[in-house]
Amino acid sequence: MNVIVAFPKLENARSIKNILIRSGFPVDAAVTTGAQALQYANSLEGGILVCGPRFVDMMYTELHEYLPSTFQMLLMASPAICQEREIPDMMCLAMPLKVHELITTMETMSCTIARMQKKRKQKPAVRSPEEEKLLRDAKALLMARNNMTEEEAHRYIQKRSMDNGTGLVETAQMLLSLLHK
Repeated sequence: MNVIVAFPKLENARSIKNILIRSGFPVDAAVTTGAQALQYANSLEGGILVCGPRFVDMMYTELHEYLPSTFQMLLMASPAICQEREIPDMMCLAMPLKVHELITTMETMSCTIARMQKKRKQKPAVRSPEEEKLLRDAKALLMARNNMTEEEAHRYIQKRSMDNGTGLVETAQMLLSLLHK
């Protein structure tokens, strides 16, 4: 999991970074502007942005708006800002900082991100019309040559795909090239 720490004062960013590293969280960057935070976030697959409410170039609301959807934001601000925040799905810790609250919140957010990443990976791949046609053609060939039902043909392609460590479409292409000879 990736962590970016962003505070307008570099010494604050470094302090939070050191606390997180000592607690076992790898920190990819400690930055002082919203633009720098976004630059790092866009180069990473996802994670947590720990930040303050104001930067020289933007407010936390703008930063949240431009943050990739694979990132969650943990805002560290005054109790007043935490209560008034406009973004409901964002975590907020009131200052002054309590280290155990920071660590517990980071652990909770890490678990949430891990679940989201797992769900994203489990979504079936969206296939192009050409890929769908390849699969249909391979199933049709198996059905005609081996007297299989469509379900049996599909399971056969799935099994070969898993056995060979290839995708369904790639397996369908191999079957078509082998059986068309």
